Amino acid sequence: MCLSHAVLDDDYRQYQQALLGAGLLVSSGVPGVYGLSGLFEGIVEAFERYVTRMGQHLTPEVIRFPPLLSRETYLRTDHIETFPDLMGSVHSFVGNEGDHLRLVQKKENGEAWTENLEPTDVMLVPAACYPLYPAAANTTLPEEGRVVDLRAFVFRHEPSPDPARMQTFRQREYVTLGTAEQALAHRDYWLKRGEELLGALGLDVKPVIANDPFFGRGGRVMAATQKEQALKYELVAPIASTEKLTAISSSNCHLDHFGREFNIKTPDGQFAHTACIGFGLERITLALLKKHGFDPATWPSETRSLLEI
Repeated sequence: MCLSHAVLDDDYRQYQQALLGAGLLVSSGVPGVYGLSGLFEGIVEAFERYVTRMGQHLTPEVIRFPPLLSRETYLRTDHIETFPDLMGSVHSFVGNEGDHLRLVQKKENGEAWTENLEPTDVMLVPAACYPLYPAAANTTLPEEGRVVDLRAFVFRHEPSPDPARMQTFRQREYVTLGTAEQALAHRDYWLKRGEELLGALGLDVKPVIANDPFFGRGGRVMAATQKEQALKYELVAPIASTEKLTAISSSNCHLDHFGREFNIKTPDGQFAHTACIGFGLERITLALLKKHGFDPATWPSETRSLLEI
């Protein structure tokens, strides 16, 4: 069914206003940037504990990176070629007192004061797994590969009235680095496991072959290739709209892209393949609130039991 942008915008705004009215989201005045209530954050934390239990049999390494990535590392990825419209670059003032006075004067005059800022050594993290690969650079993996449990705030510059399309949000990921067979097995395992654990919470999820929103004409070719090779699957569910479903989790194979770029190798000397499952923590919380209502005390007993709330 093809829905008009106007109809979707109405759905998005209605759910957004309901969340703001209930105090679950707190407006910052910037589209897609919200404060979160204690109740909302409590659901996020409960879901994280649930995901931890569901993955603990894999005995993953646990790493928590900050929401910043070195500019040098960022430029070693192809993010600027594929997603320039989503990037976040951190700039700051580095001038002298005279430069500062001119900066303040421009600001007071309503002029373009940001032209006096210089790029720093950091970028905002575009995906939770990005900081992992430079940390594993120039290493040889063990025979069994590596499985890493990650969580990070990520940034994507796509302001929207859709409350599920936040500009900054958290991803919880399980990433594997290993052989092609290990990476594919990890992706396929978590695609099934993710559908089961989200379905057990009462969410109406289904897997779909997907592609990333690559930028430009060349990006359309990359997206078609990604879809043809079935490298990316998303688990989608109703959030603001029951007609236009939203991805709340994705499971991806990167082939040897990061292994080659960061010189990560398997014991036989091949470049490592990588794969990940990512859970959008805010989106999953929004999906649970949409499905079961704004008061977790009234949620189905099975959902409450699994989340231990």
